[in-house]
Amino acid sequence: MAGKDITITGKDGSFGGYLSSPANGKGPGVVVIQEIFGINPWVRGICDWYASQGYIALAPDLFWRLKPGIQLDPMKDDDFKQGLDYMGKFNFDQGVGDIQTTITTLRTLPDSTGKVGHIGFCMGGFLAFLTAARTDSDAGACYYGGGTHTILGEAPKIQKPTLLHFAGDDGYMPPAAQEQIKEAVKGNPNVTVYVYPGTAHGFCRSTDPRNYDAAACTLAHSRTLDLFKKALA
Repeated sequence: MAGKDITITGKDGSFGGYLSSPANGKGPGVVVIQEIFGINPWVRGICDWYASQGYIALAPDLFWRLKPGIQLDPMKDDDFKQGLDYMGKFNFDQGVGDIQTTITTLRTLPDSTGKVGHIGFCMGGFLAFLTAARTDSDAGACYYGGGTHTILGEAPKIQKPTLLHFAGDDGYMPPAAQEQIKEAVKGNPNVTVYVYPGTAHGFCRSTDPRNYDAAACTLAHSRTLDLFKKALA
């Protein structure tokens, strides 16, 4: 799938995004929420893959207020540190607002069915949880969202089907934190938790051979696609 950079018009300014569409141009929408590394080649690849599955995928540049257009390589130490620095300065409430703007943008595209889901990884997984609680997204999937255990007051607000994918051996999300999350969401029928034993944080980042687990990632994506096929039909 061939994607393109676009401009998204927000309430307090315009920001960039990467848009990838299915071969026939039409389908439901999926917002792809970045890690700390910006809209880099891996995030663009995720958009392209979802487009190949029949979705109009759009990744918003959430760091635009700090520095528009960054693309960092997690395999480079300096880039990794820079990403952490951006995250430390990032306003998550504003980020959720930008995600809502992106959802609305996808709903109104001429070839969109009007249904929109969202996925996010790492920092984006944390944001995906907030997106499920605070926006009108029709469904969501959160991949190893570090810090999710600190925002569990949001859990009762999740009214649409949402998946939480966690790594079994996640240094950023230890077992105790994962248990807190499971306990907090067990009363919400909209939320389903999956844990992938023996995997590390970032197990779906195919550009990082240190942590990538193809089998676990394939399973997680298949579960997300199953959800979207039902919720975004």
